[in-house]
Amino acid sequence: MKCEGVTANQIKAFGRYLQEEEREAGTIEKYQRDVCAFLNWAKRREISRELAAGWKEHLKKSGFQPETINSKLSALNRFFTFLGWEDCRVKYLKIQHRLFRRADKELTKEEYRKLLDAASGLGKGRLALLMELICATGIRVSEVKYITVEAAQSGRVDVSLKGKIRTILIPGKLCRKLQKYAKKQRIVSGEVFLTRNGKGLSRRQIWAEMKGLCKKVNVPPAKVFPHNLRHLFARTFYRAYQDIVRLADVLGHSSLATTRIYLLSTGVEHARQLERLGLIS
Repeated sequence: MKCEGVTANQIKAFGRYLQEEEREAGTIEKYQRDVCAFLNWAKRREISRELAAGWKEHLKKSGFQPETINSKLSALNRFFTFLGWEDCRVKYLKIQHRLFRRADKELTKEEYRKLLDAASGLGKGRLALLMELICATGIRVSEVKYITVEAAQSGRVDVSLKGKIRTILIPGKLCRKLQKYAKKQRIVSGEVFLTRNGKGLSRRQIWAEMKGLCKKVNVPPAKVFPHNLRHLFARTFYRAYQDIVRLADVLGHSSLATTRIYLLSTGVEHARQLERLGLIS
């Protein structure tokens, strides 16, 4: 019975396997969390393709979005491959290519400004600067650790992630802000964004601090998370330069298809585009 072979040690080993594939820490944590969710639902039943398909149906009935379900299935299928249980892998949901994004999920530039003002007004200078960094450069939250005093002085930093190395350029005005902040915090070298104990900020801490601003400025919490700042950067960059290939390079995407997802317009914008066609008498 295959479920008897799944132990806490094997889930940890799965994490090490993903590390060897140079997966991000946040991705590894999510994959392990999704696998544990499946195992808790399975309740020691014999693991099979049919059982995995049953979990997929359970997720659908529970109201998860198709993209979220496929993300969870991806983690589970990866785990099955790690264990050599290829016969247990389950098919993903077929999703039609989206033409537009939900407006209630898109962070606007005005809302971004409100969040910055709120952070500054509450004396959260580190958070305000961190949000500016992500939004002005388009870096991933997992890449914040690469922003050092040395990077702020040179205006650039090489980031190694997912087996690729790319150079991130930091605008001059932002470099000066970073150096001023580091000097105030008495950080002479290394990472700029640190906790009181001198450790790097975790993804979870950054996420929580951003969420804490929502009530102050009446911005929906569903819009406020680090990766949405990256999306705002992408949309702003594209509107300014209309160069998706360059944008893909800046964001570190291997596929233009990924970059296109970042550039989806809202349903409101899509409706206006249809109206401008002038095909209704």
